Amino acid sequence: MTQIPNVYDAEPIPAAALDEVMKLLTSADLFRYTAAENAPVSLLEQEFAAMMGTKYALAVSSCSAALFLSLKALDLPRGARVLIPAFTFAAVPSSVVHADLVPLLVECGENYRINMDDFAAKLPQADAVLISHMRGHTSDMDAIMTLCDAAGIPVIEDAAHSLGTTWNGRKIGTIGRIGCFSFQSYKMINAGEGGILVTDDADLVARAIIMSGAYEHTWMKHAVPQKAMQHWQNKLPLYNLRLSNLSAAIIRPQLDELPRRVRDGLRNHDHVAAQLNRSPYLDVPAPLSGEARAPDSIQFNLVNMTDAQTQTFAAQAADLGLKVQIFGQSSDNARAFWNWEFLGEAPKLPMTRSMLMRACDVRLPARLTLEDCDVIAQTLVAAAQNATSQKAA
Repeated sequence: MTQIPNVYDAEPIPAAALDEVMKLLTSADLFRYTAAENAPVSLLEQEFAAMMGTKYALAVSSCSAALFLSLKALDLPRGARVLIPAFTFAAVPSSVVHADLVPLLVECGENYRINMDDFAAKLPQADAVLISHMRGHTSDMDAIMTLCDAAGIPVIEDAAHSLGTTWNGRKIGTIGRIGCFSFQSYKMINAGEGGILVTDDADLVARAIIMSGAYEHTWMKHAVPQKAMQHWQNKLPLYNLRLSNLSAAIIRPQLDELPRRVRDGLRNHDHVAAQLNRSPYLDVPAPLSGEARAPDSIQFNLVNMTDAQTQTFAAQAADLGLKVQIFGQSSDNARAFWNWEFLGEAPKLPMTRSMLMRACDVRLPARLTLEDCDVIAQTLVAAAQNATSQKAA
């Protein structure tokens, strides 16, 4: 049997990080506010903001922390409603709950993106919008921003899966008021854990900096207007969600690797997608017009398969050595909204539920070769053929 490539291991950390890491380990200077200047976290924030073309960046312990701080920075009243896609990771509604707010779920279609009719219908009930570009699939940001700007509703972008993606030439994460990114191991930039938020709003970032854990006058080490920082000193709680210098030292050399990873990730995705789309049983939705993606995984829908055939497909792929996650059928999947029991009774979202029951997910890291991608594509096509050759239950 052909060996299935390992799709879970991350790329090695660049050698350029090793000297800085060893220096930090020798000095034990891991706290971002200890150094008089040029701490690795501070440098990361400057470099990331410059890369994204934003005025400010704040590095924190996770993308979830960035989402939470972004919501708190908006200074919404307790119990305010935040519109989020029904297809996202459980950390997104969790960050809303953590901020003492209420998630309002909007339908997503078979292309994994927000259904704009449902979005427009529910927007009047919302006080803020948190757009999750789930698995790197960008919803219609022009339509979303037009509606939200007209209603005076702030937009946060959860761009955890979208570092390197653009929408009509604009970088995802820079279109709304605040954009949040992840440095978790399965993302384009890997620090194991970590996150960062970007914005052009000095007051918003000042609030987020204080709440991230900039106590006393440590906020003076941030390149943010001091008037904004002084205004919020001692007026906000400290949640202590800071990133360490060690994580920043691991992240910074990977920023230069991002263009190659985006290029190779898209190459791998489109190579596999072309083969899957030749099967009558598999469908990879096309990107929206204006969307230039930066994928590190591939999502596809099973076409005209019964529940029994769907389960057989997953089992056949596993037997061939490739794990396929079917969002709605994987036990306790954190991306299936009905498993978010901490929200109470699951809303009736038939469009999203139907999509999740046939939507599949396979990792395609940028480090894979095209030969690796051929093995993955052929395995998926073979599993679909085997599953559909059996009689429907």
